[in-house]
Amino acid sequence: MATQALAPSLRLLLLLPLLAAAAAAAALSHPAHEFCAVGGDASGCGGGGDGTRILIKGGTVVNAHLAEEADVYIEDGVVVAVRPDIPVDVDNVRVIDATGKYVMPGGIDPHTHLEMEFMGTVTIDDFFSGHAAALAGGTTMHIDFVIPVDGNLTAGLESYKHKAAKAAMDYGFHMAITKWNDEVAREMEVMVKEHGINSFKFFMAYKGSLMVTDDLLLQGLRKCKSLGALAMVHAENGDAVAEGQQRMIDLGITGPEGHALSRPPILEGEATARAIRLAKFINTPLYVVHVMSIDAMDEIAKAKREGQRVIGEPVVSGLVLDDSWLWDPDFTIASKYVMSPPIREAGHGKALQAALSSGILQLVGTDHCTFNSTQKAFGSDDFRKIPNGVNGLEERMHILWDSMVETGKISVTDYVRVTSTECAKTFNIFPRKGAILEGSDADIIILNPERSFVMGALTHHSRSNTNVYEGRKGKGMVEITISRGRVVWEDGVLNIAPGSGRYVMMPPFGYVFDGIEKSDATYRASLRAPVQRGKAAA
Repeated sequence: MATQALAPSLRLLLLLPLLAAAAAAAALSHPAHEFCAVGGDASGCGGGGDGTRILIKGGTVVNAHLAEEADVYIEDGVVVAVRPDIPVDVDNVRVIDATGKYVMPGGIDPHTHLEMEFMGTVTIDDFFSGHAAALAGGTTMHIDFVIPVDGNLTAGLESYKHKAAKAAMDYGFHMAITKWNDEVAREMEVMVKEHGINSFKFFMAYKGSLMVTDDLLLQGLRKCKSLGALAMVHAENGDAVAEGQQRMIDLGITGPEGHALSRPPILEGEATARAIRLAKFINTPLYVVHVMSIDAMDEIAKAKREGQRVIGEPVVSGLVLDDSWLWDPDFTIASKYVMSPPIREAGHGKALQAALSSGILQLVGTDHCTFNSTQKAFGSDDFRKIPNGVNGLEERMHILWDSMVETGKISVTDYVRVTSTECAKTFNIFPRKGAILEGSDADIIILNPERSFVMGALTHHSRSNTNVYEGRKGKGMVEITISRGRVVWEDGVLNIAPGSGRYVMMPPFGYVFDGIEKSDATYRASLRAPVQRGKAAA
């Protein structure tokens, strides 16, 4: 990215290679600093144990269950008290005036891809630039997807631990499953029990690379259930997408519009329905990532009406953008909107917003998977070669406030639920994360509802030289971000260092598994089998 495109607060990025090397060395010399268990002792784990004391006064404290006028006292990276009129009775306390502003849990993004090898290149944002973008936008934790190395989960995890050595905020891991054998099944158990990974993703698309068959998906669902791990799916019919891509090429449609035309909503709906039915057959919870269409949303709504445990995750791009950009005559503009499933035609986004406000869809991610214009140009003559992905880590919290709260579609408490609390509950790290309660990690944002924002590549903190929200204006600005008790974003300036982030282990058997054993017992009792029969006559 050109130097003039860097925000002033990110001049530190110019020193990234040297800083990353130092961070990697530090991580190797202090391995205990990298991985910290939920509920464990934060001291020695990078857990804000620096004696920092902060008192936030005069704001409206918002949790998913309650908004109240209260002060928040923070010490050593943890929320110590939440109540009105907390006095300043100790030395060395920084007082932050939040009068007229909202004090809320930092956002948790359940869906990111930092420094991921994909489609012949690597996403442009790593665990430092991605975290810089996140913190500037009010997100204080994310969960990234580990991609196995030749199907090997352990090798994949080791690779991502190395990548995350430069992390500047808390993060967790999902694990993708790309093949199946006894060793993969054994490794899944190790990931859950020893490494704090409680979710596994199965790609039903990307034929020839990441895609799994129904047989593999069934085995994976069964194994997830036994481990108390949440099964996740990228739901598109990969075989049909391959057919659709070839159809577009045969018609001479090679530009970015061919991407959307080759994988229509019906293919997302079909795969979503198939995954839901297979999960019902196994009787295990299912998480559908990046729900982009009415077709997929309707299948989730139907399953939830029938009592099935299905979690639907829209992403911010699908909520507020439409596919008209893919028809832009400028390839650089059109290609930056290529992601999978595709951004849909006008109408889908509004329907997804309505589903989010009504609870059919439960939490919002970004699928932050950024490539710059040079990387996107790999597919200038063939849309199939355009690296799939858009930005969103920095923009999510602001766009959701402006498009959902400012318009009256959701309340401020619902905003906290869909951006933070529901994610923490789903992945079993609540109330340490996703809440401002006594004992919670001090991951907090202060949002000024009267401040306005303008988005664009010249001011964002991603390394990409493009932004799919270029020129977007709105109301509601995160003025201060606090990560584990440290002010890391204030007055448009970041105060972060690579290597200061912390891995958060996520235990299995979250709330979505409650009652599964009882429903299994009910199913077995309903079978009226085996029938006791006498031997047939000779």
